[in-house]
Amino acid sequence: MQIGAITGYLDLAQIILYAFWLFFAGIVYYLVLENHREGYPMESEGPAGSAPIMGWPIPSPKVFKLANGKEITVPELDRPEPAQNTRRDGASYGNPYIPTGDLMTSGVGAGAYTMRADVPDMDLHGHPIIRPLRVLDGFDVSKNDTDPRGLPVIGVDDKVAGKVVDMWVDTCEMMFRFIEVELTVNGSARRVLLPVPFARIKSDSVKVHSIYAAQFANVPAIKSADQVTLLEEEKISAYYGAGTLYADPQRAEPLL
Repeated sequence: MQIGAITGYLDLAQIILYAFWLFFAGIVYYLVLENHREGYPMESEGPAGSAPIMGWPIPSPKVFKLANGKEITVPELDRPEPAQNTRRDGASYGNPYIPTGDLMTSGVGAGAYTMRADVPDMDLHGHPIIRPLRVLDGFDVSKNDTDPRGLPVIGVDDKVAGKVVDMWVDTCEMMFRFIEVELTVNGSARRVLLPVPFARIKSDSVKVHSIYAAQFANVPAIKSADQVTLLEEEKISAYYGAGTLYADPQRAEPLL
């Protein structure tokens, strides 16, 4: 027998090749298993209604310990799903889904958002990352930029919705995330947050192209005056995102 041969039909090179095949198959199985840890069970689109598709393989639940002492388990097979504010425009699988109810807060399409934790995003010291300037020391608007505080906020209809009263800064990324706007709704003052990417800060005003001035009154509220939760961030951004398509019915129509 030649060098390396174990028997007349098996040698060391074959053993190494078979071991690699087994190792590679195990890696593929493991990656498929972990890939199913979130997003399952899926749902079918059958005409008789949605039915869960468990998929294969479904991993056993794993518990993750978070920095704040809480624990989450994935996959959460028994987690209740939020109501789907949509209907299918026809019986065919290829028909589009149409949002129902209030298009701006339906949570689908351009206004879709993720059900994140309803707690503020914290830094390593246990402090909320995003906070208004009024409660922070050492943060301010650069002298080289326009300070929008006190400027009017104007909707896409060129009407004044309110005025800027504060700026909310991300203390970890060193950038402004939200503009705090004070409105007058039914004779009472109300404050809402405006994500900076949806605003165009000018020298004399803050222009918003996604929603109309009157629609600022329905921006999702926050529970605390000085901090915003992850879920509130999602809902607020989704409201302005929905406005890019649903604020005006004409926006949802085809261009041609």
